[in-house]
Amino acid sequence: MSETAAASHSERPHGKSRSRSLAGRHGLFDDGFEKPFLITYLSTSSFALYLLPYAIRKVFRKDLGNADAQHGRGHHGYQPLAAEADISTILTPSSPQTLHGNEQAVDDTLVPLTSRETARLAAWFCLLWFIANWSLNASLDYTSVASATILSSMSGFFTLGIGRIFRVESLTTIKIVTVITSFGGVLLVSLSDTAKALPADPSASVHVTNNGIRLSPLFGDTLALLSALFYALYVILLKVKIRSESRIDMQLFFGFVGLFSIVATWPIGVVLHLTGLERFELPHTNKTIAALLINMAITLSSDFIYVIAMLKTTPLVVTVGLSLTMPLAVIGDFVLKKPVKLQVILGAAVVLLSFVAVGLEDSRNEEEPDLISGRPLEEEGSSAVQLVDEPPAERA
Repeated sequence: MSETAAASHSERPHGKSRSRSLAGRHGLFDDGFEKPFLITYLSTSSFALYLLPYAIRKVFRKDLGNADAQHGRGHHGYQPLAAEADISTILTPSSPQTLHGNEQAVDDTLVPLTSRETARLAAWFCLLWFIANWSLNASLDYTSVASATILSSMSGFFTLGIGRIFRVESLTTIKIVTVITSFGGVLLVSLSDTAKALPADPSASVHVTNNGIRLSPLFGDTLALLSALFYALYVILLKVKIRSESRIDMQLFFGFVGLFSIVATWPIGVVLHLTGLERFELPHTNKTIAALLINMAITLSSDFIYVIAMLKTTPLVVTVGLSLTMPLAVIGDFVLKKPVKLQVILGAAVVLLSFVAVGLEDSRNEEEPDLISGRPLEEEGSSAVQLVDEPPAERA
């Protein structure tokens, strides 16, 4: 790391009530391990571990099926008859809304994604997820944690806007207000740690890479904003293509994501190494190794839970919910008896109230009239925009 970069890093806040969700990643940079691509590559590749339980489960089911066949309990044996439909259901004419609801139920429940469709979706997700996380990690190398948090929290605006385009989010007054107030809460918490004097030397705000390229904090801010955009894109992609978690094997999906990351993204690291933007270097301290392993473990579990939560609710709910790290961190400061600024408490309270409000609004997402069309989402039909074509032949 250059002396200028080291000076810039030493002036950044540590251990305060700032953008807490990014402080752990930034700690790797503070330890001198400025490798955003390698950090993202290792974290994403860890998803391949989900292929192990899937493979074990596959082998177990195969062995169990062979045992059933040997004992005469295969599919050629007794099969229960389907229950007859209720006579009132047969005689009652179905309304267009009922028909649409039945079609959606069949699509979500009876037609799960095949392994090929899951792999294709994982490829799209891997690309968008990698860009979103790499750009956020890289932004921490050029700008402050507070700036990265503020700009990345704009994903709520992108999620609401793109979600409306793909008809998975209704545009309502409450949602617009909650996104704005949540962003305001993040702003209050993040700016509470930026009340410090600017460096006297203007060159201290410029990062110099190993090959002599000079990059200002504006470059880091751009990367953080890019991360917010791609974050919104990949959560909307998943909601549009999956709809319900019952249609997909999440372990197989994340396993494919990790496999594609291992196979497809390593050439980017080669280009970064040859151009000098990020030299390949293994961790050189036990602290860095421990931080990398912890980051991989957190990514492995948190993203799995996060996607399931998104499928059970809406992309906007989980996007706003990610900011709950701030009020939870404030509670942690109280438990540890650390001083907390009033501005931080106010910002955390605003974030918490915004999450509660958007959660309550989520229960009426499909029934609430949209501000643009004036109709609920359930009356507009299914999503009109498809990101990946699904040939009917693959559903056979």
